[in-house]
Amino acid sequence: MHTDHQFPPAIFEPFPLQHIILRNRLIVAPMSRVSAASNGTPTPIMEDYYTAFANGGFGMIITEGVYTDDIASRGYPLQPGLVTPAHRDGWQRIAAKVRGAGAHFICQLMHAGALSQHHTHTWAPAAVSPLGRRMPEYGGGDGLFSLPQAMTTDDIHTVRDGFVHAAQEASVAGFSGIEIHAANGYLLDQFLTDYTNLRTDEYGGAITNRYRLIAAIIQAIRQVTPAGFIIGLRLSEGKVNNLRYRWPQGPAAARELLTAVAATPPDYIHIAAESGNWERDCMYMDGTSFTSLAKQIVGVPVIANGGLHEPAQAAKVLEQDHADLLALGKAALCNPDWPQRIRDGLPTVSFHPGMIKPSAAITHTRQVSADLSLI
Repeated sequence: MHTDHQFPPAIFEPFPLQHIILRNRLIVAPMSRVSAASNGTPTPIMEDYYTAFANGGFGMIITEGVYTDDIASRGYPLQPGLVTPAHRDGWQRIAAKVRGAGAHFICQLMHAGALSQHHTHTWAPAAVSPLGRRMPEYGGGDGLFSLPQAMTTDDIHTVRDGFVHAAQEASVAGFSGIEIHAANGYLLDQFLTDYTNLRTDEYGGAITNRYRLIAAIIQAIRQVTPAGFIIGLRLSEGKVNNLRYRWPQGPAAARELLTAVAATPPDYIHIAAESGNWERDCMYMDGTSFTSLAKQIVGVPVIANGGLHEPAQAAKVLEQDHADLLALGKAALCNPDWPQRIRDGLPTVSFHPGMIKPSAAITHTRQVSADLSLI
């Protein structure tokens, strides 16, 4: 249990995000929970899971990665999708509950690419064997990843169309917006990363080319969703299969990427600290950070994450203008009512690795949490 809650008062201030007003600056980060039905439809336990965060006082909740087509996008066997009417209807029930509790709901759209642990045949910008090993806690076994198939131009268009269709369905389902997952080593990050994108066509080489698919997705979604529908973008340096990866050029690489992003800007940028420590993952030697550069160059609100349940980290991020909003993952997982606990000075529960291993499913997390409470 933690009881030292000297957080900056700003975390509880309302925040304008485009046309919507968040009741505070506290966001639930996307976390893979592999608790959908085998056909990708959201389940009642997922409804309880997301609604608990809204009832607990968070301003905005970002879903786990949601797959966007039935061809090659699905990352994990029990990952939820937003492809079929049944998927949409399941999310619509959850979105209504979240909105009713005063929070905004964002659907993170994801294509796993070469890191799929569900598909036998996987897609990637180039036929490059992924680093690392599969993550058995998400299903699909352990061992090495499959060698992906290099995507054709038609495949790239299919991926774009999957994101666009899923965004349309998210709008109908009652989400406030979507977040394009271009981080953590999944497909869109594979396009951004030089060692996985060996293409020599218009989608490879210069960063403007490697960002081309993401820009096309943003542009196409804007054309088919209502005015005011939020489009967020998640970026990172580290990857789930290469946690310590950093751009050799440091802040110069960040500036180059963010300049490309600024040409087709999203409504917000979410910078992921994959190892769970914002300062270690996002700060550069020159005193800038990936998050502060995103604010300066793109000029949209920025979400930071990575250990921001610690007061000193949260204060540094907000008070030194590195970011506007704080996303919590593990702290939210074991404290769905974290905002209320902090505001009321109540103790918070500490995260335990056993909550997500050997399974990241919601039922497993709940059982471990219950067992720990008895110790």
